[in-house]
Amino acid sequence: MNPILALDFGRARIGVAISDELQLLAHPLETIPANEEPASRVVEIVRAKKVDHVVAGIPRQMSGQIGTAAIEVLQFVEKLRAILPCPVVTWDERFTTAAANRALRDAGKKTRHTRGYVDQVAAQMILQSYLDRRAQENAAG
Repeated sequence: MNPILALDFGRARIGVAISDELQLLAHPLETIPANEEPASRVVEIVRAKKVDHVVAGIPRQMSGQIGTAAIEVLQFVEKLRAILPCPVVTWDERFTTAAANRALRDAGKKTRHTRGYVDQVAAQMILQSYLDRRAQENAAG
């Protein structure tokens, strides 16, 4: 199997995580500055890593509604779908950045030192929840 890539979108940075070949575990990969042609960097990663598909985290509001941030992500997803050689799926990512910050803080990391890394950890959390759900569905199905 080929790995799955996940993206945690932010206005300043996009966190990237990748699964192992068995599609069981998510690992942080890199942080892409949002102002440096992020779509073309995603294409490079997808081709280099032979990615099966991309999971894009959608930051829904507490009510489940789609707000401004989610609309921006969905626009980026449409751009990716037009240029990537693989499918792009969306995944509810409420709380992942807050959870990533909390996990790093609990690990003793100072917030100012984790700025470039927290987006990767958030992407890892998005991907791991996606992988876990798929594993549950496959076990039940």
